Amino acid sequence: MKKCNYIFCGMLSLFMAVTSCSDYFDQIPDDRLSLEEIFTTRDGALKYLSNVYTFLPDEFNQRQVHETSLYRTPGPWTGGSDEAEWTSSGNKAKLINNNTIDATENTMVLYRWKSWYSGIHEAAVFTKYVDQAPLTTAERTQWKAEARALRAIYYFYLVRTYGPVPILEDDFPLNTPSDQLQLPRSTVDRCFDFIVSELKAAQNSGLLEDASSDRTTGVGRIDKAIAQAFIIEVLTYRASWLFNGECSYYSDLMNPDGTKLFPDQPDAATIKANWQKVITECRQFLNDYEGRFQLMHTDKSGKPVAGPDAEGFNPYESYRRAIRTLFSEMGNNREMIFYRMDNAAGTMQYDRMPNKSGNTSNYRGGSLLGATQEMVDAYFMANGISPITGYAADGVTPITNPLSGYKEDGYSASDYKAEDGTLYAPTGTRNMYVNREPRFYADITFSNSKWFSGTEGDYITDFTYSGNCGKAQGNNDFTSTGYLVRKNMDSGDRNQNLVCVLLRLPNIYFNYMEALAHADPTHEDIWKYMNLIRRRAGIPEYGTSNLPKPTTTDGIMELIRKEKRIELSFENCRYFDVRRWGLTAEFFNKPVHGMNVNYDGNEFYKRTEITSRNFDRQYFFPIPQSEIDIDKNLMQNTGF
Repeated sequence: MKKCNYIFCGMLSLFMAVTSCSDYFDQIPDDRLSLEEIFTTRDGALKYLSNVYTFLPDEFNQRQVHETSLYRTPGPWTGGSDEAEWTSSGNKAKLINNNTIDATENTMVLYRWKSWYSGIHEAAVFTKYVDQAPLTTAERTQWKAEARALRAIYYFYLVRTYGPVPILEDDFPLNTPSDQLQLPRSTVDRCFDFIVSELKAAQNSGLLEDASSDRTTGVGRIDKAIAQAFIIEVLTYRASWLFNGECSYYSDLMNPDGTKLFPDQPDAATIKANWQKVITECRQFLNDYEGRFQLMHTDKSGKPVAGPDAEGFNPYESYRRAIRTLFSEMGNNREMIFYRMDNAAGTMQYDRMPNKSGNTSNYRGGSLLGATQEMVDAYFMANGISPITGYAADGVTPITNPLSGYKEDGYSASDYKAEDGTLYAPTGTRNMYVNREPRFYADITFSNSKWFSGTEGDYITDFTYSGNCGKAQGNNDFTSTGYLVRKNMDSGDRNQNLVCVLLRLPNIYFNYMEALAHADPTHEDIWKYMNLIRRRAGIPEYGTSNLPKPTTTDGIMELIRKEKRIELSFENCRYFDVRRWGLTAEFFNKPVHGMNVNYDGNEFYKRTEITSRNFDRQYFFPIPQSEIDIDKNLMQNTGF
């Protein structure tokens, strides 16, 4: 038997083996003693709790999901949706887009499974041993509740990614034989019931009302508001098409004993009842925390202002800073609900910074994450109207909305600026990028857009083949779509300390609106919160002559999908939303397009297929085959 250091070997899930210690459950007494020694001090207990937090996602490092094993857990969510395309042919998102992901993929598929079950196990170990630590009663109660909430959150991440998974209500003894750990998958209903009940139990058994009030150790830690936000997320997924029994693809998936993992086709009353639960929890959040959390409103310099009616309000800067926050400015951002401070911000910034010829060191990026033409087309015009209503039979030619004022061809004869002078599109910009809404200019770097002022900045990007940021200059570092994702970027070098925002207030608003659309589509709160987001974005609200309010669930949901696609773009929602809505055929099973990066001049602006995509079975990741080989009761997802 191999000897395995309990703290540092990686701590795998309760029914898995580690490469370096295959006899995980047959630990020897001195390993347990070393664990007990950790909890002899307050500092040791606190560090162990911090370790439980390390399995939360660091979504800034989605390019390198294969390089992060038992912590950080970034996913391929941005490149795996129709939002963006990675330049590198080896990026793991392409396994999803090409329908080539399989159960033996031992980095992306296996690491996330290992990581989240490791976090679940670590939470259980912390709960078991923390009573030995010299803590105050209040500290012990609070920290146990945090570990309990984290365990529930890790289960949510597992279910969101893999579908229903085995729920381990209690930690197993360290020497439990593997033949006693032949665990079946829990049902969808059991998974969601357990996650919600554990989050509520954590709220009622020690979580602080506001952990950030403890400026020494509280920032970023779970509190009641964060737990409530996750309850809303969980219930939204449960009520959705993919999980509620409407998706026939998994209707025959069952455990060896015949237990069906997904619910039966629901009736209208059941669907409405599930959405009503989301409404109840959203109203609880809004009642308790809407004063604590508020949409970001700033002036042009980033200084907070009272709201969209305040003097100096700048919609571009307000939206931009809602997601891009420096450590030093965290106190100004009351929109963030949940975030990760330890992150790979440098990697994210390199991926989204232009690879400009002549720039050096930290002021030259990789041009690696290109926004798709489909994402570019999704943004509204300045008048709040969608410019593109669809595509012709060829899948490329846009069908333009005459009410929007959109122009596809030609170039601007003057600068396009905001009322306060913010430059959105310099003279000579292709008309398709002119007169768009402020969020477009905060999220998309297009050819002839101005890069941020600062050291080696203040230049005009040129993504044409021979341009200063074009393919001819970049070797393997160039945008394959002719655009870059701009969200989260700013002036300066690419090593700035940023907060990785995982949930913010609009997440709650959209979940609430979606639930109302299904359960109470005439409720005015739909338009209250939709228009709060649009006012902050600096575009007209629904209820005007050109922006009527639909009254049916289908009509409202169409708008919610459009609005959420923009407001929460590149924030790890789109990948999961399109799946849970059952709209993969419409959005994911088709080619993505961009500009023609192999040409200069007008030929560059020809809409071009970048790559074809084939969505077939990837509603969920496959269960890692190595886990199925160990656990004979663990059934594989349909299609793998």
